[in-house]
Amino acid sequence: MTHLQAAIDHYHDLCQTGTLAQDSWDVILPGLAERKLFFGDRPLCSVLRPMFHTGLNWHYLAARTGLILSVFRKITEAMLADPRLRAQVYLDPREEELVALPTGYTTNIPTARLDSFFSRHADGSNTLHFIEFNGESPAGMAYNDVMAELFLETPLLHCFGERYHVETLPARRHAVDALLRVYYQWRGGYGKLPDIAIVDWAGVPTTTEFHLFVEYFARYGIRATICTPDEIDFHNDQVYAAGRPVDFVYKRVLTTELLERYGLNHPLIPALRAGAVCMVNPFNCKLLHKKASFAVVSDERNAHLFTPDERAAIQTHIPWTRLVEDRRTLGPEGEQIDLLEWASRHRDLLVFKPNDEYGGKGVLIGWETDQATWDAALRQGLSEPSIVQARAAIAYEDFPRITEQGTVEIAPRLVDCDPFLYHGDMVGACLTRLSTVMLLNVTAGGGSTAPAFIIDAKA
Repeated sequence: MTHLQAAIDHYHDLCQTGTLAQDSWDVILPGLAERKLFFGDRPLCSVLRPMFHTGLNWHYLAARTGLILSVFRKITEAMLADPRLRAQVYLDPREEELVALPTGYTTNIPTARLDSFFSRHADGSNTLHFIEFNGESPAGMAYNDVMAELFLETPLLHCFGERYHVETLPARRHAVDALLRVYYQWRGGYGKLPDIAIVDWAGVPTTTEFHLFVEYFARYGIRATICTPDEIDFHNDQVYAAGRPVDFVYKRVLTTELLERYGLNHPLIPALRAGAVCMVNPFNCKLLHKKASFAVVSDERNAHLFTPDERAAIQTHIPWTRLVEDRRTLGPEGEQIDLLEWASRHRDLLVFKPNDEYGGKGVLIGWETDQATWDAALRQGLSEPSIVQARAAIAYEDFPRITEQGTVEIAPRLVDCDPFLYHGDMVGACLTRLSTVMLLNVTAGGGSTAPAFIIDAKA
């Protein structure tokens, strides 16, 4: 038995000891409401156990994520420099204009999240497959930290802590550091703190996280205002958010939605051209947010852009991915294939994803989809950019919960392990999502999140 499994088994034994589980749930459930840990009207957590990492497997996850981050950083720089390469992610003309806007700082990835399946095996080995790059406005950082604080108050963690050291993986402090790094580079030196506007539509389900960030920014003396895109104005070289002057926009609204509402006529666009505001994330993050970025990285026609070590990392950690096109290409085993014909015959090995959707919209799980629906999606993908991606190795792990009858149920969940990325050069903290169904996405209306901890047995 591995050190990790022994710790998990001990925690599950505690869940079935006396009233520890119910007493802990009596802390967690009201705490979720009190601390704004809701996605829309749903509590973010439905389980009793955090995600545990040993120091060794967290180091592996962070190191390998860092290597893949360098791959995506390199491909972003290459796409910005080469319109022909950039064409592979199918930006529309308006997006082309936006990604060319100046940012005032060097990194193209101030904050991001790489979504993965991270399987820890009984023999101590690991399997790590990245499936999406959340490059525009990754949610979960504040939720992650506040939920970790809540779990630390439970009787279960107190008892578990008698045998194990427990260390949190904070995300917000890294986010503040990344934001300040780009802000002071944009300003050309240190000085005043930023005046921040957090911008998204009214009533989005992540609104509670915006409030958590406002509270956290205030600890650093940073004032932040939550506003909608409609409340942004630009005149006399000054950006205003709900009437307040700001010089930093923490953009949580998605580029696609902004374009749908305003086209290229939103006040942020001339403000960025004039260098009147610093914005995170920049519009050029759209290059990586497109699902096709995985096809660009995976495709043999772009292999020359990477070093042998990077190509090996891509082969190990990024599932074979291709844009849906009528072409010959190399298949998952390196064989020559006719892409459309092969994808039709091998739907049980593939997932279909629209290039520019999020929250699980339009995703088809090949092995759960009938042939006619699958083939219709492939035909649609020829006119509406989409990708097919090889089935990743799914991670499963047992998690306990309190049933409606008040008993403890320990059952397997799909585990999505999503490291947060900062300034294009650092991995810190990790969102953990759990589900009982294959389409693992909180936005799509299912699943649970759980905080992640590094644990180590006490001497």
